[in-house]
Amino acid sequence: MKNIAVIGAGTMGNGIAHVFAQNGFQVNLIDISQASLDKGIATITKNLDRMLAKEVIDQKNKETTLANISTYTDLNKGVSQVDLVVEAATENLDIKLKIFKDLDEACEASTILATNTSSISITQIGAATQRPDKVIGMHFMNPVPIMKLVEIIRGYNTSDAVTKTIMELSQKLGKTPTEVNDYPGFVANRILMPMINEAIETLYNGVAGVQEIDTVMKLGMAHPMGPLQLADFIGLDVCLSILNVMYDGFKNPKYAPCPLLVNMVMAGKLGVKSGEGFYDYSESRKAEHVSAQFN
Repeated sequence: MKNIAVIGAGTMGNGIAHVFAQNGFQVNLIDISQASLDKGIATITKNLDRMLAKEVIDQKNKETTLANISTYTDLNKGVSQVDLVVEAATENLDIKLKIFKDLDEACEASTILATNTSSISITQIGAATQRPDKVIGMHFMNPVPIMKLVEIIRGYNTSDAVTKTIMELSQKLGKTPTEVNDYPGFVANRILMPMINEAIETLYNGVAGVQEIDTVMKLGMAHPMGPLQLADFIGLDVCLSILNVMYDGFKNPKYAPCPLLVNMVMAGKLGVKSGEGFYDYSESRKAEHVSAQFN
């Protein structure tokens, strides 16, 4: 594999593009918005500069990485001659089904189609194509350039050969691939999201405050970040979406999202991305929160 396309230039998409490009792959970064592409490249450049300052890479490595990335707003042009597509668009089933149907028509028959979904069925996504054996999940963790894990999710029809190829490819990226089967939430979010939801329930029931809940989990369970702060960083809308997928998939009330989470999302309090969630991330409070949460 030499040529990779990444769909979506947001947080996950630009991180995935960064990692592939830094490891010598030619990457086509695709988004419907040129502004999003520009922002994505700016983020990659900023992250490379941070690595350069820490002497993790040198100037030549930075320049080569950026030179390995091309940007496209035209999906057909961006995926016409690639070996692998990694979709990292919004965590929305209808959007993903539409993208994969389009990819199936635009890509060569040999192209493997991967999705970075954190909860949506790989089998269902694969069924939107004429190549379900070549559809697989590659669930990277955020921040992608730092986190080692990649959940490799094989759908009901994903072939052994494609699974082996993606496992080996992930290792070439310096990641630790872990193969899991296709059930709602996979492994990471099936365990993580109920914990976050229970932390929100604990707050909702008045057992303790935000900082108290996070402090117990950080100091008592050695978590690097409390569950409420982690929810803010993931995005409360994303947490809600994943919980809904699991609730719909299992029909088990233990996955039902807390009413407080539902209300916060409806109110637009989504966490870091909106400037407020369980914590206040406005400019006037940012320095205070960085000091309080990371020291």
